[in-house]
Amino acid sequence: MTGAVDFFGLYLPWLMPLAGLALLALSAVRRVLAWTGAYRWIWHPALFDLALYVVLLWGLSAASLFWIR
Repeated sequence: MTGAVDFFGLYLPWLMPLAGLALLALSAVRRVLAWTGAYRWIWHPALFDLALYVVLLWGLSAASLFWIR
């Protein structure tokens, strides 16, 4: 995806706002997983969080393709 977002006169690559949204979504999902006790069943929580962040970022970028058109 090409293009930039104008953020108060600062041009950012389109992936940067999506990365911020994915980080906020990851924070919410991590709180839910910690509250339910799911991290007891996960072998490597840091690796799981990284993989979850990548999946969330991919999902947001795929959704943004339909939103922009």
